[in-house]
Amino acid sequence: MSRKKGYIFTNKDHAKKGIMSTILGTISLGTLIFVIYFSYASRGSVPDRYAATVLLVMIFSFTGIVMGIVGITEKDRFKLFPGLGLGLNVIAIGLISLIMYAGTM
Repeated sequence: MSRKKGYIFTNKDHAKKGIMSTILGTISLGTLIFVIYFSYASRGSVPDRYAATVLLVMIFSFTGIVMGIVGITEKDRFKLFPGLGLGLNVIAIGLISLIMYAGTM
């Protein structure tokens, strides 16, 4: 017997916390890229508000990591957005760590 090809219906839904994690990761990475660009364009003399912006990005990223982990652990949910958000937020935290390490050298 051949299997009929067609749609597979499911009751899975996207995790809301995963979508929020992805949004926070996108905002974090975008803001961090702008801060890096503007500090490079000003040749290293940066105002204090850039440091405050990076601190806010770090808070957003840690919140996004927690929301991504919660989104991945939910049952009967798709894992695309929580995984994507978790990855984006980890990249943002890694970039901040790299900047802080380079600043100490």
